[in-house]
Amino acid sequence: MAAIEQQFPSEQLSLLAELESWRKEINRPTYHMHKWWATRLGSVFRAILIGALSENDQDIWEGFYQALRFPGKVIFDPFMGAGTIIGEALKLGCYAIGADINPVSVFQVRKALEPVSFEDLLAAFERVAAKVAQPITQLYQTIDPESELPLPLLYAFWVMSVPCPACGSQVHLFDTTIFAKHAYPQRVPVCQSICLDCGAINEIRYDASVVRCRGCQTIYDPHRGPARHSQATCPSCQHTFAIVHAVAQGGHSPTYHLYALLALRPDGSKVYLPATEDDRQKVALAGELLRSHSGPLPATPILAGHNTDQIRRYQFTSWRQLFNERQLYCLSLLLEAILAEPDEPCRELLLLLFSGTLEFNNMLCSYKGEGTGAVRHLFYHHILKPERMALENSVWGTPKSSGCFSTLFHSRLLPALRYRQQPFELALCEEKGKLVGKKIYGLSDSPMTSLASHFTELSEQRRALLLCTDSSQVPLPDGSVDAIITDPPYFDFVHYSELADFFYAWLRPALQERYPEFAPETTRSPQEVQQRKAEAFSAALCRVFRECRRVLKAEGVLVFSFHHSRTEGWLAVGEALLQAGLAITAVHPIKAELALATPKSQARSPINYDAILVCKHQAPARGPLSYTAALATVVQETVTRLRSLQVASEQRLPALSRNDCFVLAQAQALRVFSLSRCLLRTDSVAEQGTAQELSLASFLDLVAQEVDSIWQQVRAGRPETITVPAISSAAPATTPLAAGHSHPRRSYPQQPGAQPQPLPWPLQDIFDSQDGKAGNS
Repeated sequence: MAAIEQQFPSEQLSLLAELESWRKEINRPTYHMHKWWATRLGSVFRAILIGALSENDQDIWEGFYQALRFPGKVIFDPFMGAGTIIGEALKLGCYAIGADINPVSVFQVRKALEPVSFEDLLAAFERVAAKVAQPITQLYQTIDPESELPLPLLYAFWVMSVPCPACGSQVHLFDTTIFAKHAYPQRVPVCQSICLDCGAINEIRYDASVVRCRGCQTIYDPHRGPARHSQATCPSCQHTFAIVHAVAQGGHSPTYHLYALLALRPDGSKVYLPATEDDRQKVALAGELLRSHSGPLPATPILAGHNTDQIRRYQFTSWRQLFNERQLYCLSLLLEAILAEPDEPCRELLLLLFSGTLEFNNMLCSYKGEGTGAVRHLFYHHILKPERMALENSVWGTPKSSGCFSTLFHSRLLPALRYRQQPFELALCEEKGKLVGKKIYGLSDSPMTSLASHFTELSEQRRALLLCTDSSQVPLPDGSVDAIITDPPYFDFVHYSELADFFYAWLRPALQERYPEFAPETTRSPQEVQQRKAEAFSAALCRVFRECRRVLKAEGVLVFSFHHSRTEGWLAVGEALLQAGLAITAVHPIKAELALATPKSQARSPINYDAILVCKHQAPARGPLSYTAALATVVQETVTRLRSLQVASEQRLPALSRNDCFVLAQAQALRVFSLSRCLLRTDSVAEQGTAQELSLASFLDLVAQEVDSIWQQVRAGRPETITVPAISSAAPATTPLAAGHSHPRRSYPQQPGAQPQPLPWPLQDIFDSQDGKAGNS
């Protein structure tokens, strides 16, 4: 039996995962050379791999900081994404097989693993710089009104503009006149406000309610602009209109007005300046150069879809429209120089960096402000959202820039190469009263390797096999994989191919001759496991799980992380597992992505913990089990694990939420159901020797109705008993109780669970040690 079927260090590992999540691109840089969505944490998967490959007498947390190796073991990830599991498996001495249907995923993982000469890469970068750095930076300059000398631009501030449907006047869609402030305004209260009458920039307090413009003496409220939510009011005629309807009426994507700049002075100080006509002429010059330039540019349309419809409503119909003319010209120059590089490994690695640069250099970016990574990239919310107050970055960049090609080369690409040469793990330690991560070297092999072209070619020289394919049909022999570790998609959340097409539109012309998967016009595929309807998602996931069962050895485990806030998500996953012939043998909670990630911060009840589900080939059913006993088991296991986490979370981790309770309860419900098949047994029926089957949907609904009760028990503390519902034996097996139905209660003794090991540092110390920066990934 694998160690992970018996125990898992959820409390200790969750604290380490929280620390790692604040700077994933620094703590695991190899997996963050390029954007991929909902990437889980490397430390979590290292622990999962150790638990999956070790016998049950191995202490997983103790083994985490040992130089463990599992030579000859084969790991498979059918939903590879950014390649975190592949890299962690290679670090533990395994052979690693990764599959993903999206070519952008496979390309970035290939570049993360394949060897490249450090010196050759530096030389290639310098050759590219010699060709394009000067012509690009000349287009990102302004004149200092004090010295009348040219200054390099850090950022240019634009506002979306639409004609008023009533009078035709251009309406600049400012939500607020404050366009720049510190990330921590209580500490640094100064911010920048644009006067909508004269265009002057006023330095004010972030909480000022009345401002007198220093340029025209107009008095205005800095927190009010023409736009408010989905509507705008024309300053000229006071007509209020729906913004998206005004855009549609124009028949083309919105125009943008340049209104302010952030420039860098020779002494290193930054200065906010109003945009002048000369600055706008520089953008116009770039447009003229673009029209006479024959360099590579994206030519593919934006197809309709769940995420892409968000920008298509604003009449963005091609990927090229997400960039202004200066960005397009400079990006085309840069791409042309990269593609001229003769060294193939260096050329493709710089091409990957170029693709990553696109995330921070488009008109869907916005300004995060001083005191943190300044550029809020277009995928900060996992969606495609038009920005009314947009930020233009400087494509090549300066030493003070964020998210530019030159800065990402030094801050993202080079650290990734260094990490894979000398990987490290973080160990929690106290430094000046704060919790920090100490780097521990020597625990892991390098994940760098040449790639095999098929399964039989796996060897010490070629330790990884990457497949761009539908994971329901992989070219692997039966029973050839020791463990399958993965993080499957969530059916109604991130639509990977729709978002990946943003990068693919630029990468495809450069790679389609070398890699057949880059031949289609889009990364979308009918076989992608990313359906909006639960039934379709379950069927697609089941096909992959069936293939996993085929290639998995008889005693091997399939381990994956999952969370969902609705029962239908758990039902989809549960039915896929059961129909594939797999059963869940263990469930463990674990810290998920960054606690302050944007999707979480906007959720009423954020999910801070994933459920880790450990699965094996389905054994014969254990025999009939009453649903009362099944429900008692779910409640007992859920309360026990949450109370253990709660002790840690009260001081050191994000607070548990009701949705965390829901996630773990649903996961435990799947475990109990998959092991027993939940045959309903009552005394009267048992005497007749028959049993009635309870559906998975009914059982999940039954458990969902108990979440509030479970949550109340968790919040109440640690009583000696755990209260679970007592349900009449005469209740119909196939009919879930109505929502809000009050159950009589029975008390069951609490089974001893793993006791939390206290750790002495509060969560705020983690935040302080990271300077409040979550990075640009």
